[in-house]
Amino acid sequence: QVHFVESGGGLVQPGGSLNLSCIVSGNILNIATMGWYRQAPGKERELVAIGKSSGSPRYEASVKGRFTLSRDFARKTIYLEMNNLNPEDTAVYSCYAHIFEIDARQWADYWGQGTQVTIST
Repeated sequence: QVHFVESGGGLVQPGGSLNLSCIVSGNILNIATMGWYRQAPGKERELVAIGKSSGSPRYEASVKGRFTLSRDFARKTIYLEMNNLNPEDTAVYSCYAHIFEIDARQWADYWGQGTQVTIST
């Protein structure tokens, strides 16, 4: 099985910052990509930021220049630094990983349960 520990969500005012972290564990042979998705009430889940172990991450257009994804695949950990937050960023943010899990003997997508991020006055 694959387990996620996500942290860093909360309530901040517009213009504020938050830092999310995610640690994945389990019977993992390899990780191809890790990132963050978010889902706002009444909306579909959307990709926020994603990256491989090296190279430039890919960002959703509305967060470019405000969010930064950091990765340490050796520690199975990623971070999302979020700056200049606005109410449209309010959502449940879920960690994602594309993993080769040893028991499953195959590559598969996995998501964490998510952490709530709320931007409000």
